[in-house]
Amino acid sequence: MDIGTVVGLVLAFLAIVIAVVIGGGGNVMALVDPTSVFVVIFGATGAVVVSFPLARITGLVAVVKKSLFTETGDPAETISELVRYAEVARREGILSLENLMSEMKDPFIVRGVKMAVDGTDPELIQTILDTELDALSDRHAQGKAVLEALAKYAPAFGMIGTLLGLIFMLRSMDDPSAIGPGMAVALITTLYGAMIANLFASPIADKLSAKDAEELLVKTIIVTGVMSIQSGDNPRVVESKLLTFLPPAQRDAFAASREAA
Repeated sequence: MDIGTVVGLVLAFLAIVIAVVIGGGGNVMALVDPTSVFVVIFGATGAVVVSFPLARITGLVAVVKKSLFTETGDPAETISELVRYAEVARREGILSLENLMSEMKDPFIVRGVKMAVDGTDPELIQTILDTELDALSDRHAQGKAVLEALAKYAPAFGMIGTLLGLIFMLRSMDDPSAIGPGMAVALITTLYGAMIANLFASPIADKLSAKDAEELLVKTIIVTGVMSIQSGDNPRVVESKLLTFLPPAQRDAFAASREAA
């Protein structure tokens, strides 16, 4: 589980709860209005359903789970693994990697190594792996687009609910005592829309974008490593190629861990 995502969501929610307790005298129920919930939740959901194919909407739960529970992998560990395979291939031949496939954790590595072991043309290997990377990025972008649409429509329907509340309030101006409570209820819908957008949809969409960048980095390292192993590069050359994907501080840490080992 991505602890950072959970901690961030909890902190943001607590910030609102504490603000209610301090500024609103602890009357949390004053912010609960079923009509406002209906307008914002169902209105924004309906707009999102109109915007995208239904299959992509039903996959939103999987997208959220991905942002919370999926580990993208450690680039340094991936580099160490690929360098070890390069050493085995250099010492025993590339066909010997077939015996190590059972211990390869990433299916993407297995796919690339299997093609290399089978003697697939290098250009074809590169094309297949790059195509899979493009497809992966497209899937992530589709999930992010649904969340971004929700973040866009929720505040809009919050404003629609506010306008409806103001209209109903102005129609009952003969009762001045109802103006204040009516205005408060009207503004609650805007609050709901802003909370959905800024407490859930936008942060999760940004997290998916970050996860996409991390996963693409690991997969790009794998592609480069597999192609280098397939071409018979020296393990040190393979390591040097792959370390270029890491920032200098991580390269130094990687070198230190290799020396310690």
